[in-house]
Amino acid sequence: MMIRSNYSEHQTPQFSVLSDSQCQELFLAALECLNQVGIQVNNDEARQLLARAGARIEGKIAHIPPHIIQEALACTPQSFTIWGRDYQHAMHAAPDRVYFGPGPTCTYFIDPHTGERRKARRGDAALTALTCDALHNINYIMGLSLFDDVTPVLSPVYEFAESIAHTTKPIMAWANNPRTLADIYQIALSVSEGEEELQKRPIFGFFSTYESPLRIADECLANLFWAAEHSIPTVLLGGPTIGLESPFSGASALVIHLATALCGVAILQLKKRGAAIAIGGLPTAMDLRTARPAYGSPETCLYTAAAANLARFLKLPFMGTAAASESKLVDAQAGVEAALQILMSGLSGAGLVHDMGFLDCADIGSLQYLVLADEIIGMVKRIMRGVTVNTETIMMDLIEQVGPGGSYLTEPRSATLCRAETWVPTVLDRDPYLRWDQNGRKDTVQHLQEKLLKILETHQPTPLPIGASEKIQSILAEAENREKV
Repeated sequence: MMIRSNYSEHQTPQFSVLSDSQCQELFLAALECLNQVGIQVNNDEARQLLARAGARIEGKIAHIPPHIIQEALACTPQSFTIWGRDYQHAMHAAPDRVYFGPGPTCTYFIDPHTGERRKARRGDAALTALTCDALHNINYIMGLSLFDDVTPVLSPVYEFAESIAHTTKPIMAWANNPRTLADIYQIALSVSEGEEELQKRPIFGFFSTYESPLRIADECLANLFWAAEHSIPTVLLGGPTIGLESPFSGASALVIHLATALCGVAILQLKKRGAAIAIGGLPTAMDLRTARPAYGSPETCLYTAAAANLARFLKLPFMGTAAASESKLVDAQAGVEAALQILMSGLSGAGLVHDMGFLDCADIGSLQYLVLADEIIGMVKRIMRGVTVNTETIMMDLIEQVGPGGSYLTEPRSATLCRAETWVPTVLDRDPYLRWDQNGRKDTVQHLQEKLLKILETHQPTPLPIGASEKIQSILAEAENREKV
């Protein structure tokens, strides 16, 4: 019996908000916006690069003709790899490959032991990295905190130092300026086998953001230039709060997002042809009652998925967002918002999906919420695997052998598939009522806390190479002395 699978082209379930014709229309609108409206470019070197390429510069406003963007897209890599400290967790950023990680720069942090909401402080990035290192469905690391007890400009350097000591997974770093990015690079170099190897197989990527509407800051571009010159892959992420920084429509927000992102791509390619970069899209709905961005809204899910569609249409790597709740604690609201966002991100092929663990409009970092996100990602990954249809999975011969009214429970061919076919939860409860009652009537939050504490108490990350810790402390000390001057 011959079986021809109807999944020969689409191996997993997929979801698209935009058709190719809609993507084309939005792309053309973004090109028109860059050419006619222009964009504020606050970096002198970037404006000079654009001017030499044929852009019209009026003060700090650059009017960029379409050919500059088209040429930039032609030489931008469609994929890049961030390797991580041991290379076993290499992350291949490319359209339709989906990886999940936490987000950066939360002002507050839920203490994993007391449950209090407090200011983020030194050590929180280490806790985040340790937790992520143990969670199988978290692919890369961001700090989930913004330290309040160090020299402010060095906060991302301390964050990176803590992260790299507690995980071997890839890290997405951020920096205030090229000096602090250079510090981060030196820390990465201290655990690498030399600069040539680090640039060949970068163990971290650089995360940057742009402003809306239609602005890119001086330091943002300076950092991107520095990263490109040292062969560090970059992400340039942003998107308007709709109604504040764009008209009240998803289409206009997508045009403003895409125009700004493409400007950044073009400038980077003019600086270093072939530099690895992903665009990131977070067009966010505005809460009509408070005017705050509504990270957990269905519109934000929808617009981010649409931005992923645009990136795939242009063959650019992409960074999205998920598991960012408006709730102030891990509760039913947080669970609903995380599940919807992670599913939408997975099905839309949203690339490097960040912000796992965000509460309260990205103001609170929660490791407990990160553990819940990991559980949801496991479920979504199972959905994304789809249904394999072929002779071996249909097993008509076994169906004939067992026959009507039989049982497959003891059939070896069937039983060997159970673990691969069926997702098994690590936190969510499936016990019958009596067993649940006997085991203490625990709710999901209690299970999350137990798993988190077990990780923090027992997980042992791969240690740093001999001598690396001392080198890192020396880099931090030198940075402190420099900033005091």
